[in-house]
Amino acid sequence: MQITELKPKKVFYYFSELAKIPRGSGNTEKVEQYCLDFAAEHGLKSYRDEYGNVMIFKNGTDGYEQSAPVILQGHLDMVCEKLPNCKKDMEHEGVDIIVDDGFLRADGTTLGGDDGIAAAYIFALLDSDKIPHPPIEALFTIDEETGLRGANALDASKLKGKRLINIDSEEEGVITVSCAGAARVSCSMSVNAEAAEGMSAKNEQPQKKRTVQKHRYGTTIKS
Repeated sequence: MQITELKPKKVFYYFSELAKIPRGSGNTEKVEQYCLDFAAEHGLKSYRDEYGNVMIFKNGTDGYEQSAPVILQGHLDMVCEKLPNCKKDMEHEGVDIIVDDGFLRADGTTLGGDDGIAAAYIFALLDSDKIPHPPIEALFTIDEETGLRGANALDASKLKGKRLINIDSEEEGVITVSCAGAARVSCSMSVNAEAAEGMSAKNEQPQKKRTVQKHRYGTTIKS
């Protein structure tokens, strides 16, 4: 089976298009331009801020023109890792998708589902003329995987919506509410190594200033 045979077809079409674009954190110029080109091809207004975050705007459909706009948000960058024997240059090449028993995976590399699927959902909605919706403000941030840098640098002056749907959760049926962002806490502590039973004690020297990072998000609710 090919990815183009999966449904919803538009979603997986755009996911496959994004997979062709190298878009590791800090390497998002090409995918930013893809967003701008998409907007131009569909006659939609777009804006890229100084950091590289992209916004695309679409009017509400018939009967929803005066509704309050909704912001749909996902991030464009992905974690780029590969197996030791993989020859792909992820700085300059996209990923190769394999459909395996109904699941998507990449050949020897990370897939980029986080958060390529969000962008694919949003592109499919922006591309549709059959789905009723209020005015949409599509927000594509960058460098999420390296500390929410795009979101932190966002120029939000063009956005009018008061409601934002972030499409970046860990599992279906889970939503996050009352989130004020993310907190990163770093602390240092001394750690003493101790030989396990049956192993050498060669590395018993104290290891100092090991860094522990914790991330705190909002409350999760299961539907």
